Amino acid sequence: MRLDRRFAAALLVPAMLTAWQAAPVSAVAQSAVQARSAQVQPIQARAVQARGPLVAAANPLAAEAGMAVLRRGGSAVDAAVAVQAVLGLVEPQSSGLGGGAFLMAYDAATGEITSYDGRETAPSSATPELFYEDGKPLSFVDGVLSGRSTGAPGAVAMLAMAQKDHGKLAWRDLFGDAERLARDGFVVSARLAGMINSNAPQARTASASAYFTKPDGTRYQAGDVLKNPAYARTVSLLAEQGPGVFYGGEIGRDIAAAVAEGPRPGGLTAADIAAYRPLRRDALCRPYRAYVICVPPPPSSGVAVLQLLAMAEKTPDIDKGASSPEAWVALGRLQRLMYADRDRYIGDNDFVGVPLAGLLDSDYVASRAALVPEVNGPVPAGHPTGAPPVGVDATAEPGGTTHFVVVDAWGNAVSMTTTVESLFGNGRLVDGFFLNNQLTDFSFTPSEDGHPAANAVAAGKRPRSSMTPTLILDRQGNLVGAIGSPGGSSILAYVAKALVGAIDWNLPMQEAIALPNLVVRGAMVGADTEQMSPEIQAALAEAGMPLRPNATETSGLHGMIWRNGAWDAGADPRREGVVLTK
Repeated sequence: MRLDRRFAAALLVPAMLTAWQAAPVSAVAQSAVQARSAQVQPIQARAVQARGPLVAAANPLAAEAGMAVLRRGGSAVDAAVAVQAVLGLVEPQSSGLGGGAFLMAYDAATGEITSYDGRETAPSSATPELFYEDGKPLSFVDGVLSGRSTGAPGAVAMLAMAQKDHGKLAWRDLFGDAERLARDGFVVSARLAGMINSNAPQARTASASAYFTKPDGTRYQAGDVLKNPAYARTVSLLAEQGPGVFYGGEIGRDIAAAVAEGPRPGGLTAADIAAYRPLRRDALCRPYRAYVICVPPPPSSGVAVLQLLAMAEKTPDIDKGASSPEAWVALGRLQRLMYADRDRYIGDNDFVGVPLAGLLDSDYVASRAALVPEVNGPVPAGHPTGAPPVGVDATAEPGGTTHFVVVDAWGNAVSMTTTVESLFGNGRLVDGFFLNNQLTDFSFTPSEDGHPAANAVAAGKRPRSSMTPTLILDRQGNLVGAIGSPGGSSILAYVAKALVGAIDWNLPMQEAIALPNLVVRGAMVGADTEQMSPEIQAALAEAGMPLRPNATETSGLHGMIWRNGAWDAGADPRREGVVLTK
């Protein structure tokens, strides 16, 4: 399904429209005042107001590559190809040609939204016990470093599909900046240097060490110039020969050969890679306040954010604003309910029956929202209509992801989240880029009491993802915003926080992004504790959410919202992102 300006007829639950159109906008004026009070001090960051074109990405070199494409008359999707090509070089700890992605595209001429699924797939040889050895699950680190962790990469094929649908420039003209930077060298950023010099096992593999070590035997530091001639050759081949060289040619064969190496060789073959297909999927859209929020469907977990927002509309404390302890307690409790259902039911809908309609059913949402005042600890999953019997999930999802947004001169837009899963993927470098360890996003324990986990491994299956690139529409179906974040499983909390901040609390997008992060998933509670007021910390502790520093991947939110005739855009100050305009 593509959502156009006649979106009311295309919403998957049309009956919700009546309630949406009657729903009051929250007390935004009060919230705006509260958000600027001394109780919560947003991190200082870079705000931008512009009519566009616009690129917000996690590295200035990647953002500039996207802007260069837009200046030459390229579309938002054209720019996305250039941004990803450079990010894979300058931010390889987060995404790359060897990984996967979800992309939400808005076509201004038609009002259509298209959801592109570039999630990796398990090889044809995969079994539910993929990560078992001697009858027991492998340790997570052993699984990550193994060849078994790599799925057929999807980002390149997905971008090629989207660019064929929405591009204005030739594919071969989108890789020039990436090739030049790889050939001539780029300045290592502070964040990349920190990852290079970390104790992460993927940064210490033989191929990673060879790449990240200078001739004098020391590792690259911030400010050093790093060259990657192998990457320059790879993007040159991609430019000239198209994605076929990746999926049916020498690059695909090189990937398969690296996967087959020890320790613990994987079963991904050149044939598996050649058989990979990206997918156009129906956008999943639901009303929220005066807007409609659109996310990718499973295997993305975007439905969980929609469920949280639907519950938030029935939770009055959310309306109390960014400085209200009651609002933050409510947000944490909503997260616990959201994650309980997400972790239990979401998987690849082509393999398991994900109860999408049941999770978003108005009566079910109301029943879950009614629990909010009673949530003072981990909660079980609910029982939405249509939910199949599934086992308990045992999925670990560390961070190694990035997000960017683009809007072009015609008003076309992209919201794209892209990943190699963990830092530097599985640490195996092939033709200048790192391979993903995406298959460790499956549940290591495949079943319980005879019931398979929704996210159990299967041949050809796509692992569940928390990546949730989001588009925001107004009541007429016009694009008015885009947002997303990296963060592993915390992505859902980060995106929900920013949406609540921008929409419910009427904050400028930069302030909504910079609000303290709070992540409450089962027994795990993490936060930007030092940014929370003593009153908020005390209220959260009393409600069963004692704060400790966030141990998950930090956010890297990039977003924009249309206000007062211009894009109000922001980049997460926790990373190195920027917002660039023409």
